[in-house]
Amino acid sequence: MITAAQMRAARALAGIDQKMLAEKAGVSVPTIQRMEASEGIVRGVIETLTRVIEALNACGVGAVGAVSV
Repeated sequence: MITAAQMRAARALAGIDQKMLAEKAGVSVPTIQRMEASEGIVRGVIETLTRVIEALNACGVGAVGAVSV
């Protein structure tokens, strides 16, 4: 699981904007915006969240979060 604040912080540490994260994860910019605007834990489709976390990890931000089902 990952919180919206953790996601924003990870993106900042990676030095990328929302558009770049969306491109790297293969999702839309509005999806990233919704995730980052969430209250607390980011909710959404597990596959999408996994892709975003993997994109952040690929940018050099360590293990951002663990996706649990």
